Amino acid sequence: MVLFPSLLEGLARTRSLKKMKNCHEDVARKTAEALEKEAKKNELVLSSSSGIVMSDKSNNFSSVCSKRGQKGINQDCLFIWEEFGCQEDMIFCGIFDGHGQWGHHVSKRVKESMPASLLCNWQETLTLASLNLDFEMEMDRNIHRFDIWKQSFLKTYAAIDQELKHSSKMDSYRSGATASTIVKQGEHLIVANVGDSRAVLAFISEDGSLVPLQLTVDFKPNIPQEAERITRSNGRVFCLHDEPGTYRVWMPNGKTPGLAISRAFGDYCVKDFGLISVPAVSQRHITSRDQFVILATDGVWDVISNEEAVQIVSSTPDRKKAAKRLVGCATLAWKSKKRGIAMDDISAICLFFHTSSSQHANLMNL
Repeated sequence: MVLFPSLLEGLARTRSLKKMKNCHEDVARKTAEALEKEAKKNELVLSSSSGIVMSDKSNNFSSVCSKRGQKGINQDCLFIWEEFGCQEDMIFCGIFDGHGQWGHHVSKRVKESMPASLLCNWQETLTLASLNLDFEMEMDRNIHRFDIWKQSFLKTYAAIDQELKHSSKMDSYRSGATASTIVKQGEHLIVANVGDSRAVLAFISEDGSLVPLQLTVDFKPNIPQEAERITRSNGRVFCLHDEPGTYRVWMPNGKTPGLAISRAFGDYCVKDFGLISVPAVSQRHITSRDQFVILATDGVWDVISNEEAVQIVSSTPDRKKAAKRLVGCATLAWKSKKRGIAMDDISAICLFFHTSSSQHANLMNL
C-alpha cells in the first residue's frame, strides 16, 4: 500500500487517483473500488457482523458487532474503512438498517455503494473547489473542508437513491434503508444521517465525568419540520390505534406503507409524498476530551439511552469487546422492556479516538 503525507500531494502522486480528475464517472468509480479492494487485502476494511479494525498508522480503533433479531434475516449492515482513500488520517464508518420485504438487499446495496461513491465525489468536489491548504486563517480552512464534505455527502446520497430507483435487481418500491455515516479526517468529524440510526459522542465534561452528546437527529415523521414537509406533499402522518406514540408516513389513501421514519433510501411509494433521502450533515472538531463515538441502529436506541450506551462502552475493560457488550446489553433490555414484541436487529460500531494509554492520561490530567 502507498501512503501519502497530505491530501492534495497524495492525490496528485497516485496514478489511479490522477485518472479520477478528468475521466468518466464510471472509471473513477472503478478506481475507488480498486482502492477499496486493496484496503481489504491489507485488512483495513471490515464489512461483517463483528470484529475490530485498527491501523498501524493512526490512533483510531473500531469495535463492531451485529446481531440478528427475531423478525427474519438480519437487515442491518455495517462498514469500516481505515485509511479511507489511502489517507492515513482518514476513516469511514457507516451503519445501515433495512426495512420492508427487500430491506436486506437495499441496505447491502447502500453499504456496497457508499464508500467508493463518497470517495469519488469527495475527490471531484475537492478538485473543483481547488482547495488551498495554506489558508492563513484556520477557520477558513475548516469551513472549506466541511463544505466540501457536505457537498460530497449530499451528492453521494442522492446518487445512491437514484441507483436504487432504477435498479432491475431489487424492488425498492416498498422497501428501503437508513444510513448513519461518519468520516474522521484528522481531528475533524463529519457526520451524515438519514433515518433513525444514531451517532452519539462520549466526551469528558468539566467536572471529569463522561457524558454523551447526540450528533444526529432521529428522523421520525412527527418532528414538526418533517411532518410539515410530508403533509405539504400530500402525505399523511398518524399513529395506528394499537401503536400510540408511533407516528408513521402514509400515502394519501392512508393505506401504505406505514413507514416509521421520514428520511430513507428507497421506499419510492412515498417519495412523492414527503419522504426524502437528503442527509443532515454536521461536523465536530475532536479535542482531547472527546473519547469515542457510537454508531448504532434503532435496535439499540429503542431500549438503551445515550447515557447508558456511553457507560456500557466506557466500562468495558477490553475495547475489542465494547460493541459486542453494547449489543448484548441491548438484547437483554429488549427482553425486559419489550416483552411480547419481536426483537429488532441490533448493530453497533464503537470508534475510539485515542489509544488506551492516552485516554488514561486524558482522564488523569483533568
